[in-house]
Formats: sequence, C-alpha cells, structure tokens
Amino acid sequence: MVDRARGTRLGEFLRGRRAAVRPEDVGVLWHGERRVPGLRREELAMLAGVSLTYYTRLEQGHSTNASESVIDAVATALGLDDDERAHLHDLARPARAKRRPPERPAVARPGTRQLVDAMTDVPALVLGPRTEVLAWNALGHQLYAGHLDRDAPDRIADRPNLTAMLFLDPHHRDLHRCWRTEATRAVASLRLVAGRAADDRALTELIGELVVRSPEFASLWAQHPVATCVSGTKHLRHPVVGDLDLQFEALHVAGPSGQRVLALSAAPGSPSEAALSLLRATAHVRPSTGDRSFRT
Repeated sequence: MVDRARGTRLGEFLRGRRAAVRPEDVGVLWHGERRVPGLRREELAMLAGVSLTYYTRLEQGHSTNASESVIDAVATALGLDDDERAHLHDLARPARAKRRPPERPAVARPGTRQLVDAMTDVPALVLGPRTEVLAWNALGHQLYAGHLDRDAPDRIADRPNLTAMLFLDPHHRDLHRCWRTEATRAVASLRLVAGRAADDRALTELIGELVVRSPEFASLWAQHPVATCVSGTKHLRHPVVGDLDLQFEALHVAGPSGQRVLALSAAPGSPSEAALSLLRATAHVRPSTGDRSFRT
C-alpha cells in the first residue's frame, strides 16, 4: 500500500529540484518557448536513463519499489548533493514499517545531563530529534533563553523547542543576527528528520503547527531545503552582552534516541570569548525566572 503522504513529499521534492535545473547546464538543447522552469519530465527521464512512464510514476509517488540504481541515476541527473541524495532515498524507498511502541516523552540520560552540567565554560544543550530542549546547562540557558524558566525542559508541557522558538518567539528570533540563514538551516535539518521518521506523530504535529502559525516557516518548508547541520557558526546578538560569533558542534548521543548535545564555543582571544565570559558570570548569579515558559 502506497503511503500517500510520503508519496506527496517525494513528488514535491522531485518537482522542486527539477524546476531548479537549467536545461543548458545539463546539456539539454531546446528551442522556442518553455512553459515551465527547469527540466521537463521527459528531459529528466532521458538524463536518468529511465522511461518517462516510470519517472512519472516515481514523481507522482506511485512507485514503491524503485531500485537504488534508479534513484541514484535520478539524483545524479538532478545534481543533488550528498544530503539531498540521502533524502531522496529516504522518500523513495522508505524502510519497512515496524510496530512502534506507545510514544513516551523523551528524556536526557542522567549521564548526558551530568556531562552537560559539567561543561561550565561553554553553552551546551541536550536536544531531542525534533529539536526539543531536554536539558541545558546554566550558560546554555542564559545564552539561548534567559527569558524562560531554567527548569522548563523538565516539564513536558513547557518544554522549549528551538525550531518553534526561532519562528514563534520574538526574544529568540531577535537573538539571531542572520535570522534567515538560521531559519533555512533549521528547516533543512528538520526536512531530513521528517524524511526518516514519517510516522512520528509528534514531529508531524510540530510541522503542522509551524506551517499554520508561521508564514515564513510555511514558505521555507515548501521550498524543501535539505541539509545536515552538525557544525558551523551562529551569529548572535545577546541582550546582555551584545554580539557573539560562536562555533557550534552537534554531537550525537550513542543509541537509537536521536538525541544530540549542542555545544558552542568562541575563538580564543576573540571579542566573542570576552562576551561569553561576561555572560558566564551573569549565568551564575541570575536566579531562575520562575514561572515563565514558552509553549508551541
């Protein structure tokens, strides 16, 4: 039985990437007017070495047994990068569904929480697979969400979600000097997760809520960006210490939980390191904000 929702996502992804390819860049010659941007279906089918009928069924989400070689051929014809290619495989050849146990709220392992708390010199957070905050150390809390209760991650109903905050929380949005870049990066990462976990009800609810409540998220989501975001630079403007440029690393926690530790650091001797040191001092003297929380 074809998963209609997954088939729809596959079609959206293929059509979007096909529209982005200029015929002249892939050696396709054409004359006269073109009614649609990018490659036509028949042109992509020719480049991939498959029949038009077969490719059409794939783009319409009606083919559930496409071989890896065919998917790779389509990915090559579209010029996909490694992340996009992996995402196409996830959508076109989903893993066989398994009986899922009842969903339970994710929690950070005690050892992971202890490790993050011990990282007193750098901001650190424990994130679930849907970017929900499971724990943060004092500096991580003060950097990302000093306006929220320090204990909010421990309460399921109040648990912050970094992607939701990026689009729906004005305080968190203002934290990012390059908001558009950060927003695109967040959506691209969430797209990868969604491609691998199409039956995750909580993830589907999060995406649905963001599409409804944030036109900017809806627009980015429709563009179908895909990327693995495990390291890079965050350009921040903190209300207490000003501008910081921090390098981040997302370190995956061993096991099937999909959790990761997000840690940020500043270059030695930089103004950002001085600002982070100042923030560290305030993080240790400021009390928890008590009853304030952010809910999606």
